[in-house]
Amino acid sequence: MNIINMPKDMSSWSDNIHKTGKRIALVPTMGCLHDGHLSLIDIAKEVADLVVVSVFINPMQFGPNEDLDAYPRQFELDCSLAKEHGADMIFAPVDGDIYDASFQTCISVNKLSSGLCGADRPGHFDGVATVVTKLLNIVRPDFAVFGEKDFQQLSIINQLVTDLNILVEIVPGPIVREADGLAMSSRNKYLLGDDRQTALCLSKAITKAKQLVAVSREPILTKDILKEAIAVIVKAGAELEYAEIVHKKTLCSQHQVNKDSVIMLAAKIGGRVRLIDNSVLQPS
Repeated sequence: MNIINMPKDMSSWSDNIHKTGKRIALVPTMGCLHDGHLSLIDIAKEVADLVVVSVFINPMQFGPNEDLDAYPRQFELDCSLAKEHGADMIFAPVDGDIYDASFQTCISVNKLSSGLCGADRPGHFDGVATVVTKLLNIVRPDFAVFGEKDFQQLSIINQLVTDLNILVEIVPGPIVREADGLAMSSRNKYLLGDDRQTALCLSKAITKAKQLVAVSREPILTKDILKEAIAVIVKAGAELEYAEIVHKKTLCSQHQVNKDSVIMLAAKIGGRVRLIDNSVLQPS
């Protein structure tokens, strides 16, 4: 496995690979790889001949009061883990090569980014959309693999590549959870002491919602499901940011649960660690 830092070198490598008829999959990350990321590399190996893992902590998607400086960094370990899972290339650019002094372009996917995490983190998804567009243009993959834990992000990226006619297939990867149900996240490393147990309220709230949907008779009102899910989070002592049941494609809030419903949750644990989780709801 090799490491490329310069965008022009990354593009040249990809062009040469494509000339041989081989297909490339990109797994974009901000580093601090965990089993969730590694599962995406495994998926990428299944769909393509060669896998590129990008490691870039994107400053454009962090707000002024967010954790850019404190975001965990473990580049050498990341490279080792990616290699163990069969990645062929690490693309690790520096800020100045992605956003030089003259940079002034921003990409917005307006409707899908307006609610949920977008409401609490203004500008965040503009930063995501912009850097993903740049990574796709630099790496030029045939496939790009993104996790379903960031469900809103995945929806935005699907819309982005459709709207801008970017010739890449977006491949979703299912949420990977710890044995106790906690969705894997790089920010889980911030959970100290009792906060780790408190964080389970998100997955427990989802389990409660799915249980209620499974035994309820239609029509199932989303307000009734959300009331019970929210109670689980509040009882645990977490700070709820949002709890919504939305349509899986439009991300618009729904009045009744149906086969296209997804429950979306976000909460702060211990007043400082912001975690998200989601799940499809399947009425019986």
